[in-house]
This record gives sequence, C-alpha cells and structure tokens, in this order.
Amino acid sequence: MPGSLTIHKDIAYAPAQPVGSRGHLLDLYVPTRSGKTLRPLLIVTGGSAWREDNGKNFAAQIAPHFTAAGYVVAGVSVRSSSQARFPAQVHDAKAAVRWLRVNAKRFGIDHTRFAIMGDSSGGWASAMIALTGDVPTLEGNVGVTGVPSSVQAAVNLYGPTDFPKMDAQMLPGACQTFNQMMDLTGCHNDPGSPESQLIGCAIQSCRSHARKANPITYLSSNDPPILIAHGQADILVPHDQSKLLYQAARQRCVTATWYSVPGVGHSTDILKPTVATPEVRSTAGCQAKRVDQQAIRPTLDTIQSFLESAWH
Repeated sequence: MPGSLTIHKDIAYAPAQPVGSRGHLLDLYVPTRSGKTLRPLLIVTGGSAWREDNGKNFAAQIAPHFTAAGYVVAGVSVRSSSQARFPAQVHDAKAAVRWLRVNAKRFGIDHTRFAIMGDSSGGWASAMIALTGDVPTLEGNVGVTGVPSSVQAAVNLYGPTDFPKMDAQMLPGACQTFNQMMDLTGCHNDPGSPESQLIGCAIQSCRSHARKANPITYLSSNDPPILIAHGQADILVPHDQSKLLYQAARQRCVTATWYSVPGVGHSTDILKPTVATPEVRSTAGCQAKRVDQQAIRPTLDTIQSFLESAWH
C-alpha cells in the first residue's frame, strides 16, 4: 500500500575513506510494521569486479520482493580495489553488519536473523562475511566495533571462491573474451585482473595472500547455511568456482544448496523463473543429496524459502 515503505538513503556506517567516496554508505528499505514484531534483515551488496564503491545499488532490485514479505533490506557498499586493498572490503562489510546490529532495535530488526546476499564480487563479499564470523583477525577496526559481525544465512550468486584456480576452470575461449573486456593479456592471472588488483599483486605470484582472500579458505562446521547459484555459461567467473565451494561445504558438514544453471552467464538473469531447469544439490550438515524437482530455480521466492528455513 502507498506509504508502507520508508527508504533511508546514504547512511554512513563509517566515515568516508577517502573523503567523498561512497564505500561506507548503506541504504535501508524499512516496511511499516504492525505491533512490535521484529523483522529479519537481508543485507544486499552488488558486484563490480571490486572496481566500484556502489554495491548498495543492487538492493533496489531485490528490496520490493523482500520488503513485501516483511523483511528489512539493507543495501551495502564497500570500497573499491583502487581505494583500498583486501582485506579492507571485508572490514567494510563487517562494519556495516555491526552498525546494523547496533541499530537493529531502532529499525525494528531482529538481530538474530541477519542474512547477506550478493552477486559476483558482491557474492564473494557475502561468502566472506558468512564464513569468517569466527575469524577475529578479519574484523578490522572500521566503524562500530565490539559487536558480532556474524550472519545466520548467506546467498552467493556466481562469486569467485578460489582465485588461483580460476584460469584453469575458464570455458574454452573465455579468457580471450575476458582479456578483451578487461584490457588484459593474462586472464585472471594477469597483474591487472580484478582479483590481482584486489589483493595488490598477481594472484599466482603471491598465492599465500590470495589464499587469505579465498572464501573457501575459511569454511568450517560452524558456518551458517549458504545458497550458491552459478550459470554454466559464465565466461567471467568460472562455474566451477561455485562447485568447489559447494564440495568444500559438503566435506565440512556445512548446510549448503547449489544451483548449477544451464544457459545462463554472468548475470542476474539467474534469478528469473523462466531460465532452464538447473541441477540442484544440497547438503543438510553431512547428508548430501541431489534434488530432482523440476522448476526449482534460484528465484527470489526460492531464496526467501531458503532464508526462512535457515533460521527456523
């Protein structure tokens, strides 16, 4: 109904760094509530190959569905790789989570039902936040400190998970296209690639530092449920990056669901209900299974169902 949603734009969860940048801003989409019932929170951050500080904009696409379902939605930006090197982006996202937790009561949010979702480099950020809630060395000192940065569920849409393995997993001819798009010669291993720029050195030349930026490094049995979705036709981030993450989650008894979607590239089209029927695998703890149900796709409805099962 008109007037049932309040949008708070450009909230600073930490001071801008550098001055005038947007990497420490968030937007909040808050539906009107009846009574005093606290609502779950979905944090959304979009991808840009870590080249932009506008990740909060992706939330505008996601918010209508989830606010209609009673969620508060937060669009969160982190700094670009030209503004700060890894682990600054993880520090930023964790600072946003902490700010939202400290201010949860103010916006009618249930601080025990936090989820995070992102695509591409935003999917990487979502996975990093979900899988490092028990890693004190990655908390950083950006913004509010002293409160948990943990989340209770995560959604990673076609984000990279193991940087040094990316080139070997690229589809035939994909590196040539990637090089043309990014003005490179060496694909993801190039010193100028998005991953190399993120960590500040060529990913094959400083593998120990690259390992610290790999979400897969931090998987443990204490991690929250995670939904992973990747298009089989992705020519930018290899589909097998998500396969690796799912397999590692299964080995560590993390609850995970993986959608491997044919005919879809590196695009939010993966969320459309009209795309091809994917292969779906899931693991509840250590019990893995293939889900043979037609028309189960990683739509916003499916993601909502996943989140609600994660915290009940």
